[in-house]
Amino acid sequence: MKDVSEKNVSFRVARAQAVLEMPPQVLALLKARTLEKGDALEIARAAGILAAKRTAELIPLCHPLPLERLELRYAFGERSVTVLAEVATHARTGVEMEALTAASLAALTLYDMLKPHAGTDLVIREVLLLEKTGGKRNFRRAEPVSI
Repeated sequence: MKDVSEKNVSFRVARAQAVLEMPPQVLALLKARTLEKGDALEIARAAGILAAKRTAELIPLCHPLPLERLELRYAFGERSVTVLAEVATHARTGVEMEALTAASLAALTLYDMLKPHAGTDLVIREVLLLEKTGGKRNFRRAEPVSI
């Protein structure tokens, strides 16, 4: 792990997304929240939160961080759902990996719950960091993000 002991604690926020594309009829089932396995959106939200909390266990060189805020939201397109994750903490290192892990795992959970209805017509795209603040460098993705 990188030595961060000399870095200052600062308020850090990161936002990430993952886009899951699917046929329109499957998107309608997702929005209706009537899948046989349960409410996929709420189950994926819980999975994303758990994933963010366990990022240091999943990615070998990540520092364990005390997460102070974690939000997962959804934005619907004509053939997709975008998972938006925002994570915040006061720490010596950033929370971008936690945000990316939350968005990714939520999308993977949706994929798993929708695959009986969509077969191979599910595609996860655009897993990316949208923004991070705190520390020495701030970052904001310049290009528009598809939602």
